[in-house]
Amino acid sequence: MQKGILYIVSTPIGNLEDITLRAIRILREVRLIAAEDTRRTRILLNAYQIDTPLTSLHDRNELKKCIHLIARLNEGMDIAYVSDAGTPGISDPGYIFVKQAISESIRVVPVPGPVAAVAALNVSGLPMGSFVFFAFLPSRHGKRRHLLESIKEETKTMVFYESPNRLVAALQDINEILGDRQIAVSRELTKIYEETLRGTVSEISESLRGKKIKGEITLVISGATTNHAGRSSDEIRAKFQEARKDPSSSTRDIIDALSEEMDMPRKEIYRQVLDFIKESSNNEAS
Repeated sequence: MQKGILYIVSTPIGNLEDITLRAIRILREVRLIAAEDTRRTRILLNAYQIDTPLTSLHDRNELKKCIHLIARLNEGMDIAYVSDAGTPGISDPGYIFVKQAISESIRVVPVPGPVAAVAALNVSGLPMGSFVFFAFLPSRHGKRRHLLESIKEETKTMVFYESPNRLVAALQDINEILGDRQIAVSRELTKIYEETLRGTVSEISESLRGKKIKGEITLVISGATTNHAGRSSDEIRAKFQEARKDPSSSTRDIIDALSEEMDMPRKEIYRQVLDFIKESSNNEAS
């Protein structure tokens, strides 16, 4: 008997129009949809006239429910799994289900779509070439500060989820431990009241003072200014300024030379030089 296929289907994080045509087709064609919250998923299914049967699979029953669903897959039933919103397994249930299906040699097929972390990163204005996703910051003050201490030297852009009730406290800890870095705070992405605040930690904290914060929050934080080779941004910029005094050297030539001299990725040198050029242009304009 041919085994069924497990489809891991991404669903909208807010705006119902953000579902893919493929996701709609798969949700119609499978014989069963397992959902983190059947009530929320039913809203999506009704919007697209999808009448496929639903069953629940959430973080409290995932281990037990997997046994039943894996049996159905082994019998040849195709099943789709969706979380409340976004991509299953990304701060949502789904990992256990996928791992168990793979162990049973069941084909697992991704149906990609929205992820709040990536959406927030896209509009943050911070470097996107490489980033680290940490999911939710710890809710407890001590554990949150411990985590922030452990990532002080991280040079990649960092992405977190946060509760609106803890946002102000989290920003205070971030400022005290990571410093007054550039950040972007996205709220209610793809929904009616979507908003992204950009600036330093202190600027954002001040703008939120006394306000009632609502909605799901995604934090994007700039990485440490010291690169992986232990060189500072100031050093890179100083070397670039010195090298550009030679009119025969193009910006591209200088970047290539600095990359080799400092034993650093060309992309990192390019990013620092581009930031410096933009800042210099802004200063001259003002």
